[in-house]
Amino acid sequence: MQTSSLSARDMEVIWHPYTQMQTAPAPVGIVRGQGALLFDENNNRYIDATSSWWVNIHGHAHPHIAQQLAAQALELEHCIFAGFTHLPAVQLAERLLPLLPGQRRVFYSDNGSTAVEVALKMAIQYWDNKGTRKHKILAFRNAYHGDTFGAMSVSGRSVFTRVFDDLLFDVHFIEVPTASNIAAIIADIEAQQPTDIAAFIFEPLLQGSGGMVMYDATAFDQLLQYCASQHILLIADEVMTGFGRTGKNFAMEYVSTRPDMICLSKGLTGGTMALGITTSTAAIYEAFLSGDKLKTLFHGHSFTANPLACTAALASLDLFTDPACAANRARIHEKHQRFLTALQQIPVVKNPRLLGTVLAFELVTTGADGYTNALADDLHRFFRAKRIMLRPLGNTLYILPPYCITNEQLDEIYSSIQELTQQLMVSTPT
Repeated sequence: MQTSSLSARDMEVIWHPYTQMQTAPAPVGIVRGQGALLFDENNNRYIDATSSWWVNIHGHAHPHIAQQLAAQALELEHCIFAGFTHLPAVQLAERLLPLLPGQRRVFYSDNGSTAVEVALKMAIQYWDNKGTRKHKILAFRNAYHGDTFGAMSVSGRSVFTRVFDDLLFDVHFIEVPTASNIAAIIADIEAQQPTDIAAFIFEPLLQGSGGMVMYDATAFDQLLQYCASQHILLIADEVMTGFGRTGKNFAMEYVSTRPDMICLSKGLTGGTMALGITTSTAAIYEAFLSGDKLKTLFHGHSFTANPLACTAALASLDLFTDPACAANRARIHEKHQRFLTALQQIPVVKNPRLLGTVLAFELVTTGADGYTNALADDLHRFFRAKRIMLRPLGNTLYILPPYCITNEQLDEIYSSIQELTQQLMVSTPT
C-alpha cells in the first residue's frame, strides 16, 4: 500500500515539461476534476484559469464526452489507418470540414506540433510535386508552433529553441502586421524573392506562447492577400485559436482570405485525448494524386486517427455547436471586458488586451518583458497559494478559462489579480 503523497512519488520518477527540476516546487497532485475546477489529493479545489494548457474548453470530466468515450472503447480502441478506416474518423472529418470554409481534406496526426509538421511537409512537397523547388518558409517573429524540429524551425528564436538554433532550417521572420508597418512588411517580403517562398505559417490574430500578442485583422488580411497573390501557400496554425477562443469559431473567420491548410489540436477533443488535424484545400490534396508513388505524402503516426480520440472530438463538437457554448463565450468576454476597464486604471499593469475569451496584460517589473522574466516564479507561488491555476509567460499574465467557468469563479480570479497588483504597487519604488 502506497503511503507517500502523489506529489512525493512524482518527484522520484517524473521529469516535467518546461520545468527546472532542481529548483521547482513539488507539483500539486491532482486526483479529479469537475467543470472549471481541479481537486488535489487533500480535496483542495483549484480554479483552472488557463484550461489546462489551453485544451479544456468544456470543463473537466464532462459526462457527455466521457460517456461517448466509454462506449467507443467497448467497440474499437484502435486500428491501423493505412488501408483501413473507421466510423469516428469519417464522421469527424464530415462534421469538421463544413466549419472550415475552403477546406476539403483531413489528415490526422497526434498533437499540435505534429499537425504543423504535416502542414510544412505538405507545403514543400506540394511544390515539388508540381515540378517547382520552393523550400523557403515565412513566419512571424516571436511565433510558437511547437517543439518538434520543423515546428521549432518556424517558431521565433527564443529560450525554447536556443540550444538547437544551428540545427533548424532557415526561415524568414516578419513582424506581426499593423496599419503602420504593413507596407514595410510587404517590401521586406519582396526583397526575399517571393517566388522562392513555399509557404507562410502563422497563428491568426493571437500569438500564444510568444506573449499573448494580439494583432490587427485588417492589416493581417492585407498581408494574406499579398502572399496569396504571390502564390505563397497559407498555413493557419489554429491549434490555440480554434474552437471559439478568439470570439468566432475560428480566428480565420475575421479575415476574407482563406488558408490553404489549417492545423488543429488542443480544444479539438475538449482536452480529453491527444489528437491533431491538418486540413487542406482540394488543390493541395490533388497535387499528391499520381500514378507515381513518389508523389505520395509519406507521413503517418502509430496512433493516426485513433478511434477513441476521434470519438472524443465528435463529443466535443456536439457541445461546441450547442448554442449554450456560444452564449458562455459571450458571457466570459463581457466579464473580461469589465475587468479590462479596471485593469486600465492600475499603474503596475500595462497593455491590457482582450480577444474573445482571452484576457492578457503585462505586469510592470524590472528586467525585460518575456518568458524568462524573474517575476514568473513569484506569480506561480502567489496563485498557487490562492489555488488558482494561472501559468504566467514571464511577466505576462493571461486568463483563458474553460467556457463552463462560472461568474463567481471569474470574480475570484479577478480579485486575486487585483490583490496581487496591490502588493506589487506597495513593493515597487515610486
